[in-house]
Amino acid sequence: MLQSRDDRGGPAPVDADEPAEKRLIGRIAAGDLRAFEQFYRAYHARLTRFLDRMTRRRSLGEEVLNDTMLVVWNRADRFDGSSKVSTWVFAIAYRKALKALQRLDEAVEDETLEERPAAGAGPEQQAQMRQSKAQLVRALDALSVDHRAVVELTYFHGMGYREIAQIVDCPVDTVKTRMFHARRRLRGLLAGDAEDWL
Repeated sequence: MLQSRDDRGGPAPVDADEPAEKRLIGRIAAGDLRAFEQFYRAYHARLTRFLDRMTRRRSLGEEVLNDTMLVVWNRADRFDGSSKVSTWVFAIAYRKALKALQRLDEAVEDETLEERPAAGAGPEQQAQMRQSKAQLVRALDALSVDHRAVVELTYFHGMGYREIAQIVDCPVDTVKTRMFHARRRLRGLLAGDAEDWL
């Protein structure tokens, strides 16, 4: 995969499939169901992971994913190409997730995601990896929705600050500030500072 520098100074993946995705969007706008199915399969895993982390409730994440894809189907003709397709789709998912969380009007509980043991890891290593993952999940869940979204999009989806700013509809400097505060909070939580969990 080709790489370029992103606005954080690190390598950023170059989306080689962007022209193909734009063609798919054009076909979806024309009502091509096969193109939509192909698009859905291409984005399902990425959006599921993002929405599970955003909402912290798998069933709600699935609902938001379906709402997001319904917007893609119904409004593909409104995609103007001014951003990457992935930016457009993640922005829709982000806004839908925020609205869904607001509708809950209650604290969101974490659902345990399936865990698979690493190949070749012994029982002790597997237990340690599960414990580390649980601590990380707990720390991420302690972040605000806005901070969690920035961390998720940066580290798990490889997006740069400019793209994240488009997705969450705020200035790049705001994204940088959110990342600064999220990292600081995560450092405290992962260091075991019990007061930070409150």
